[in-house]
Amino acid sequence: MRAHRYTTLAAGLAAASLVLAGCGEGSGGSATGDSGGEGGGDDQPTIAFVPKLQGIPYFEAMNTGGEQACEELGCEWLYQGPVEADAAAQADIVRSYIQQGVDVLFVAPNDPDSMAPLLQQAADAGIAVATTDTDAPDSVREVFVSQASTEGIGQTLTDELMQAMGGSGRYAIVSCGETAENLNSWIEVQREYTQSEYPDAEITDVVYAGEDQTVATQMATDLMNSDPSLTGLVGECTSSAPGVAQAVRDAGKIGQVQTVGLGTPNSMAPYLEDGSAAASVLWDVEALGELTAWAGTQLAAGEEISASPDVPGIEGVTYDAENNVLLLGDPLVLTADNVGEYDY
Repeated sequence: MRAHRYTTLAAGLAAASLVLAGCGEGSGGSATGDSGGEGGGDDQPTIAFVPKLQGIPYFEAMNTGGEQACEELGCEWLYQGPVEADAAAQADIVRSYIQQGVDVLFVAPNDPDSMAPLLQQAADAGIAVATTDTDAPDSVREVFVSQASTEGIGQTLTDELMQAMGGSGRYAIVSCGETAENLNSWIEVQREYTQSEYPDAEITDVVYAGEDQTVATQMATDLMNSDPSLTGLVGECTSSAPGVAQAVRDAGKIGQVQTVGLGTPNSMAPYLEDGSAAASVLWDVEALGELTAWAGTQLAAGEEISASPDVPGIEGVTYDAENNVLLLGDPLVLTADNVGEYDY
């Protein structure tokens, strides 16, 4: 894993930051912020991140990146999410952070529509609100920290699967939450891109397993059993990617049914190595957490973000001011050859 180096945030940040409110426990578990223990004084902005789900490798890697960045940038990083991918439980945690009076609130919403009123409530309370990993485009969020472009992810998933399938065949998608804006936008790109660029290929079905790998495996197994002509599966999130690969392994169909997905390196390594997964399309997840923390410091200080911002330790970041989207970069394709270079 590459090392990241940071410079100290400009002195103006401290002057612009609000006095921090104390942080205790929310409704879904303890709010954690290891960087706060280093000094978390009154001159440091409090940046809270509410993921879709706490405890899975993906969001834990984002948390690691955010903590690391705040240690160097001079901010207090708080992290708390629901123990299940449940919009109501996530909303309770958001309400807790609003009551605590954090300076900046980032959410990866399970349900963007139901989260929008809460983001408005936070903004009304003087909190800078933003999304990361998953957007709520019809909300008052000031910035969306995006892992990669919607087109880049959807097209890369399709290209990697089509390369493994020889450019033709029938494939199905095992997604996660039905209301997740990022997953649904990628699937729409996959539909359009498959139809336009791979006319001999067809998406047969899209099913939803929540954030449960075991359910994803069962759904993938059911899809293969109900359609013996299926030659491809996509796992649309970090729990369904290893899930569909496990289903192919269990069915003894390695080489017959190809899989790709959006899986973390450690979860996908054994499947990439034995061929039950052809590729995993992702991004540097720790860097996404780092970029989220950096964006939080800019919001706390009231700083404008330039089109090509200078983000310490991360190259290639761009900002679309028209849509307020801060983009990490191009997708990362993990294969058996490079998956060992990442440890999360």
